[in-house]
Amino acid sequence: MEQPKHSLPVLPHSGKVDELKSAPLAISPTPSYIAHVNRTKPPGKLSSQQQALEEKVVEQLKTIFDPEIPLNIYELGLIYDIDISEDYKVHIRMTLTAPACPVAGSLPPQVEAQIESIPQVKSAAVELVWDPPWSRDMLSEAARLQLGL
Repeated sequence: MEQPKHSLPVLPHSGKVDELKSAPLAISPTPSYIAHVNRTKPPGKLSSQQQALEEKVVEQLKTIFDPEIPLNIYELGLIYDIDISEDYKVHIRMTLTAPACPVAGSLPPQVEAQIESIPQVKSAAVELVWDPPWSRDMLSEAARLQLGL
């Protein structure tokens, strides 16, 4: 599998994947982030241009990989919200797998830069949040399959 140019290198033997495999899967009353994104505006409220831009934003997010887990940040469920304003300013709420994540200082600016590389985007801002805390329940189905969970 070819790794995109803009991703961080995966750290060998960090133990994070083994930790995910051994952790119990919580039974959540609400579905995990299968859709990954809680929109600020309901789908019907986004213009067709905003919807098209949201798809491009998601494509860009899928090119950014976590350095400890060989998956992109979107499939990992690290993206909690994508808001695209009418003037094409993008606001992303995201989390990390742990508060002490080694890329806490570098990943959000990388995400902003990736999103701002999309020609239609006027600006991008990433808000790092810790609530709800990330858990493996937030992995997409594709991510679970890739990790063998």
